[in-house]
Amino acid sequence: MNTTPRTHAPLSSSEPPAEMGSTRNLFFSQVLKLPVRAQGHKKPLGKVADLVFAVREPYPEAVGIFIEHGWGKPTEFIPWDRVLELGSKAVYVMPPPADLEQYPPFVDQPGWLLLDAHLMGKDVLDLDGRTVEVVNDVHLLDARGRLLLVHVDMSFNGFLRRWGLKSARWMKDEFVSWKFVQPLSHEDAGTSDRVSLSITKSQLAELPPEDLADALEELSGRQQEALFSALDPETAAETLMEAEPRARRQIIADLRRERAKQILTEMSVPQLASLLSVLPHDDASELLELVPEDDARRIKAILADQEARAGDLMDQDFVTFPKSAKVGPTLAEIRISGHEPHVISYVYVTQDDGRTLAGCVDLRELVMAPDAHTLADVMTAPVVAAETDDTVDDLTQMFSKYHYRMVPVTNAEDHILGVIRFNDIMKGPLVPARR
Repeated sequence: MNTTPRTHAPLSSSEPPAEMGSTRNLFFSQVLKLPVRAQGHKKPLGKVADLVFAVREPYPEAVGIFIEHGWGKPTEFIPWDRVLELGSKAVYVMPPPADLEQYPPFVDQPGWLLLDAHLMGKDVLDLDGRTVEVVNDVHLLDARGRLLLVHVDMSFNGFLRRWGLKSARWMKDEFVSWKFVQPLSHEDAGTSDRVSLSITKSQLAELPPEDLADALEELSGRQQEALFSALDPETAAETLMEAEPRARRQIIADLRRERAKQILTEMSVPQLASLLSVLPHDDASELLELVPEDDARRIKAILADQEARAGDLMDQDFVTFPKSAKVGPTLAEIRISGHEPHVISYVYVTQDDGRTLAGCVDLRELVMAPDAHTLADVMTAPVVAAETDDTVDDLTQMFSKYHYRMVPVTNAEDHILGVIRFNDIMKGPLVPARR
């Protein structure tokens, strides 16, 4: 195929320009139904029925023009490298190859997207299934011969353009970046009138909560809601705790009850207390209704009492093994346990009664130890531990002195009751002010 660079002109021009420009913005509504003209042909080949894009990162890129003639006549597909110019009154293309009377019929390919069939007029939902708006137009970027899909337009301006009032502009455009739109497949186009706000989940999975929180703080309204709704509950909980109080309040205000409950179950009691401390009273009260009764009691105690105790702050998600257990079987059991990494960073070693704390093994040291050794051979003892009545001030000093990732909480009989995690104490409003 001809690889001559495409040229560009302002939308006001009806003829292909002679000189190349750089970039320009346009809307799909400005291209839809334009006549398609080929050099050497007096009559148009047809009209633009759709633009075909390949879904790529970071933005989908045009791969061709779809022409539909109707009346039982075959469709035509004009590859993008045969397109010369998108003018304001016509689309200019090269004539069909010499051995063809017309361009071949359109045949869908995996990963292709048709703007009119798949996006225009579709209800836009968030991932919880709520209708947000309708796609009224699609914002495109013509960049040196490449046509990229960069936004969907949900504003009333887009609605007016879609129905032919192309010069009307009643209000501010309402764009949603493509990275928040999950396209339908070609096969789905005839069975659904909806698309979902999303973000590439493989990309989200690779971002740390700190970066996701920064991204949320840069967004507002529907875009913020769209990004947060695409996170799994665990990542959403971690991201929420990293976000600034203002962003937390905005996100919580938009959460549905069931979604909120899923996220709250991923949080420890101190994290929940930290979250609720920055929320309006009514929102905090509603969220408290979604957590177990015992957790709610402990959260209220933390929020009401500046001298919150370790017994209220502790988390009961930790790992213990008896000191007679061998290193090899212990590691094997940990691997299949499904525990999150933060839970298994330390293995607490108990007496044979399974309750009395005898020692502690850092997971890294456990991995390096011979399989035949017992935990008693490799554990550190005695263990630095908190008591149930220790205050936040006591815990802060303990973490500052020993730099542990978490410390166990024991009673007077040295029975392990729970653990206190560094992040739960040393981040957020639970840290006591310096005197």
